[in-house]
Amino acid sequence: MEKFVPKELEIDLFDGKPWISVVAFTMEKIRPKNLPYFPPISNFDEINIRTYVKSNNKTGVYFLSIEGGKMLSCKIARGISELPYRFSKIKRANQKYQSENSYFNDKLDIQFTIGNKITKKTKLINWLTERYALFQDTDKSINEFEIHHLEWPINEINLSKLELNYPRFKKLISEQPSKIHYSKGVKVLAWEKIKNDR
Repeated sequence: MEKFVPKELEIDLFDGKPWISVVAFTMEKIRPKNLPYFPPISNFDEINIRTYVKSNNKTGVYFLSIEGGKMLSCKIARGISELPYRFSKIKRANQKYQSENSYFNDKLDIQFTIGNKITKKTKLINWLTERYALFQDTDKSINEFEIHHLEWPINEINLSKLELNYPRFKKLISEQPSKIHYSKGVKVLAWEKIKNDR
């Protein structure tokens, strides 16, 4: 794990172990402050592979990979945020989520049904989902983003199909996840990035 996370960040552990999550979702109405959203750019499917880190006692997430389903959206998001967005072909419909990137040979193909709402969350669920900062590195800085959102509503999810292949991370993730969950989503606010020079 250490070779994927910049040395300026501390890998956060739960019961002594690091965790990695593959999160597939849809962005909706994304926009900068004081500007209207524009659906052809503001709405797009996204997959990120994240791990959990700490910096100066603040906990957050660090992205190992970010894919977006619209090329222009990726370009704009990368330019504004400096987050490492890249374009992949993504399809989402009828409880199916599929992604393919021929350049990296990445593939995700899942079919699922949504189960019952989880009313009593475990400590691990909260540890994984209730994060209010993200950190990302560039050549010159470690960028920090403050994030605010309501607590994520979480449901059980049943997978009828799972094909997961990310060759760069084959030693970190497999097709047999330890935990799987679904959320209908929440509204998220993010503040302007803070640059910490390297």
